Amino acid sequence: MEDRPLDLGSLTYISDHTGFYGTIKNSPADFVVTELDVTGRLVTNVCAEVNEELQTQYSNKQNSKKPKLCPNTAGAETEDTLEGAVRDLSQTVIDKVDNVFEDQELSGSEADQCNVLTALLSLDVQESLSIFACSVRSAFESEVSGIERSEVSLGLFPDKSARASLHSAVRQAFPLLLTFTRNTEVLVKPNLDYQELSLLTSEEEADTFFTFLDAKVENSRFTFEPDVCKEHRTSVHHFISKKFGKLLETKSFSEKDSDGVQKVCITVRFRQRKVSSGKRQGPEDNSVIFTAFTLQKENLETLEAVDYLASSLGVLPSDFSYAGIKDKKAITYQSVVVKKVTPERLRRAEGLLEKKGIKIYNIHPTNQHLHLGQLSGNHFTIVLRDVRCHTGDTSEDLEKRVEEAVCNVKNRGFINYYGPQRFGKGENVQSHKIGLALLKEEMAQAIKLFFTPEEGDDLVNKAKKYFSQTEDIKGTLPLMPVYKVRERMLLRALNRYGMSDEGCIRGWLSIPHSMRIFYIHAYCSKVWNEATSFRIATYGPKVVEGDLILHNQDANETSSLGDRVHIVTAAEEEEKVYSIHQVVLPMPGHSIKYPTNQVGPWYKEALANAGLQSCKFRVGVLQLNIPGCYRHIIKYPHNLIYEPVIETNKQDCEHPTAQKTTLKLSFKLDSSCYATVCLREMMKCNF
Repeated sequence: MEDRPLDLGSLTYISDHTGFYGTIKNSPADFVVTELDVTGRLVTNVCAEVNEELQTQYSNKQNSKKPKLCPNTAGAETEDTLEGAVRDLSQTVIDKVDNVFEDQELSGSEADQCNVLTALLSLDVQESLSIFACSVRSAFESEVSGIERSEVSLGLFPDKSARASLHSAVRQAFPLLLTFTRNTEVLVKPNLDYQELSLLTSEEEADTFFTFLDAKVENSRFTFEPDVCKEHRTSVHHFISKKFGKLLETKSFSEKDSDGVQKVCITVRFRQRKVSSGKRQGPEDNSVIFTAFTLQKENLETLEAVDYLASSLGVLPSDFSYAGIKDKKAITYQSVVVKKVTPERLRRAEGLLEKKGIKIYNIHPTNQHLHLGQLSGNHFTIVLRDVRCHTGDTSEDLEKRVEEAVCNVKNRGFINYYGPQRFGKGENVQSHKIGLALLKEEMAQAIKLFFTPEEGDDLVNKAKKYFSQTEDIKGTLPLMPVYKVRERMLLRALNRYGMSDEGCIRGWLSIPHSMRIFYIHAYCSKVWNEATSFRIATYGPKVVEGDLILHNQDANETSSLGDRVHIVTAAEEEEKVYSIHQVVLPMPGHSIKYPTNQVGPWYKEALANAGLQSCKFRVGVLQLNIPGCYRHIIKYPHNLIYEPVIETNKQDCEHPTAQKTTLKLSFKLDSSCYATVCLREMMKCNF
């Protein structure tokens, strides 16, 4: 078995099958984890698929002029009816990608817009979007009434950054449409401002203008075609002033064409931002470089790998963003984005990283960072070795035990505990203990816990032992390895400000916000695990009065608080309105509801016993705000496949025919679920 950083042995199970023994993570290759992006695709495939699609689109481009989107033929029928219209609309997006290869100034944004549509929308939804856009354009041309009330859904997108990317991509590809959000659902409707402008100018100019408007590129300009009619120019000026006056300004200028004829054009530009006196204006967002890549790591924690990357590239760990923390003793693949580093510079660092167990590939530019939770889950390929019955009795039917366990987990699920890796690998001090000290604002104690050494004589432990024995900050710094960026940042701050309360606060503020709040989340996760175990032990797998339900089951797994939380009534319990997989329990925070059954008082007692009876879950001096969230107590593996393999132990000289059973498992889990926890339920043993 692997080390047990936090013993889950006292926590209850949901099923009552016998289970079996086996060893996991004999080697990193026995535990392979591949992240699934927000669309459910493996991150090892997504970039390759997008690049192949873009290259195919580019190679298929001909010199001949592409057909326009639903061209205005003054009453004539379109060439291929609706199918032709859909094809033309799709071609519009392809044209945008083609322009990327022709115009280096557009190399980033427009290709990204096409990538977003391909990545976030299924083919059926893309086709529905195209058909809707075609019908809107036809309605605009024929001035059909009632079109303004029509809308089409693109689906649910719980992640805010994914919604923002989709909004921009749709508006860039289809300027005649507006996007809006209802809860987490993204919808499109006709852009009536587009219709009004197209009547004043032309569809082509309206397309270009609204694409320019949505891009919001600083210092960019848009110029309408020359217009000899002053009254018409005035109408255009008035339209832009009325609709977009706070954002845009217009100006007419005249020039002579090649024939010496004086012509007047209208130019539109974005208004300059006003900067308040005494405040410095920060750099514009569009000046920041973001590079995305797939990170493959072996026998490293995600945070440790990020520290290596930051040290190699000469940037801060906080410049990296990722969707989730992956296992250490495993081979894992995940998406990562780094800012202020170009793809070329990242490629140059590849050779320096391989000796650390790190590989990077699928390197490509992007326009934004990642957020924690910006994934749909993970795919696991796991090998369990030396599989045997709990009793050790070889006469027991092992195959039957395994089949029973797998079927129970498939049908009844597993309790969605946070896994041991959530709490750190330490035996002496784990992350949740540091988090509790931070919540109690015991800053010096949190520092001491952070630098508490573990067993072993590696360089990191030697530095921590020296610090624990001497509190010689200046002497500890040269002992701490360079790649331990977080520890060195904290030590440098302590060396400057001292070990006073103020100095310790400065020290914690020197490390990224995501790391500071990680420790507090670890403590809240420990409380959630124990509360969930109490809930199952008290009420079992049935929904009871006082339980909490999330109405919108498609929302993000750890969604923010709101009116979606419902308390089960006695009548609903009697009528069995809800199922156990809909029940959630809260992670402690300042804005959550607690169950009104026995689980609610359990939370209050647990927090009081930890000295948090008056905790507001805000640590102002560290800029930490913990509102809390909700987590489903039961989850299910998807596409669970298992394959037992009988192996002869040829290395056993005394028993050359001895056989051992190896079990190969493959399955997917939703985000924030732990494979070790799923295996714990299946095998009825702790890791």
